[in-house]
Order: sequence, then structure tokens, then C-alpha cells
Amino acid sequence: MTVDTHTILEQVLEKHANNVKWVGARFENVKRISNTLVGQAGQEFVELLCCKLGFECEFPEDKNGKRLRNSPWDIKIEGRTFEQKTASEDVSGAFQFNHIRYHRQYEALLCIGISPSDIHFGVWTKAEVTTGRAGNLVTMEKGANASYKLTKKPV
Repeated sequence: MTVDTHTILEQVLEKHANNVKWVGARFENVKRISNTLVGQAGQEFVELLCCKLGFECEFPEDKNGKRLRNSPWDIKIEGRTFEQKTASEDVSGAFQFNHIRYHRQYEALLCIGISPSDIHFGVWTKAEVTTGRAGNLVTMEKGANASYKLTKKPV
């Protein structure tokens, strides 16, 4: 008996395809990259935006000038340190900003939400994040309290 594995996988993938709202949308490509790359793309976007607007920005680096992946903050804009998160819009129209950490040393949280054809920005001080004024944070891992998720709808 022969089984066409390619056809079977195509059928399964079609069933689980991204929401049609992304098909042909201006920012459709955000759905074609991994979550890690969405974060990196968000950082590059903010860096280029800062340069175009004339804002000074910098990133944490090691002693050889290589950008650090794990540091107390993600980006410094005009002397202020930010934890930066980027997310694409989910099927319910919200953004899931993952791995927000209370214990890191940053002044504010900068969130970039990417909709099929729009960009959304949110900025909250660390105090607003830790007191819940930025929104409800839920733990990313049951029984742990090091990494949280913030769910936000566009305003």
C-alpha cells in the first residue's frame, strides 16, 4: 500500500493555515517568520525608526561590541532603557507580548503590535507594568514567576 505523505501533510497544513485576514495583507510576512525573528525584526524596526526620527538609540553590548541577547534591557532610546516586545495580531484581534520580566533593570516596556495592515505602539513605565496598570500579566509557566505574558487589544 502506498501512502502519499506529501498530500496528507498539505491537507493538515491547510486546515491549520493562518487566519485569512493575513493573506495578501501589507504585513503578511510577519506570519512567515519564527517568533524569535519577529522580536528581532521589531528591534530592527525600532532602531531604524529612531534613526529616521533623529532619536539616539543604543543596545547592550559585550566588551567586543557584539550585541547581547540576554541583558537587563533591550534598547536605550534617548537615555531611557526599555524592555521591548513585538507581537503579531492573533485571531481574536489581540497581541500576546510574551516573556515580560519584572526582575530585569529597565525603565519602561515598549510593545510593538503588528496587525495585517497596521502598526500599534504601547509604552508603559516599569511601575505601570508591575502594578497592573499596563494590563493583566499572566505567568508564562505554571508555578513560575519569572516570565509573563501581556495581552492587549489595539486602542
